[in-house]
Amino acid sequence: MEWNRVLREQWEYLWNQQVRARLHGLTDDEYFWSPAPNPWTVRPHRDGSFAMDFTYPPPEPAPFTTIAWRLNHVIFGVLAMRNTWHFGAPATSWETWEFAGRAATALQQLDEQVDVWLAGVRSLGEDGLAAPVGDKEPYPDSPMATLILHVQRELIHHLSEVSLLRDLYLHTNGARP
Repeated sequence: MEWNRVLREQWEYLWNQQVRARLHGLTDDEYFWSPAPNPWTVRPHRDGSFAMDFTYPPPEPAPFTTIAWRLNHVIFGVLAMRNTWHFGAPATSWETWEFAGRAATALQQLDEQVDVWLAGVRSLGEDGLAAPVGDKEPYPDSPMATLILHVQRELIHHLSEVSLLRDLYLHTNGARP
């Protein structure tokens, strides 16, 4: 069994056959839309940059989050940080990341980060799957295979939420252009 291939193919199949097509045509209106008041989202700063709403620990209950928030969470928190820590991507942080203020920018960033992630996973080969994730992760002795499964669960979870929000937007606001 080629475990590296099996792990990659789980995400590659979903990404190529379902998820990416489901995100096609995302508009800025959908990106920022919220069916609930006072959501967490991505907001502009005076200098023209954008930032994600966030506090730690989050309030109880946590605020509703827009597609903008969910995509930026996946792009930055789930993928870009891991790509930096584990696969040699350029260093990034909350202070330096350019959060996407438009749907098209978010989708471009998502495509880029997914590509880096999959190339990084591929580069591990079979032996790299058993290597410990290291001290950047909460469980530093866990094998990389565990991190790969966690990241893929996060991608499936949050991008499914994005798809549901697109459906709610469509049925609340009319057909997409």
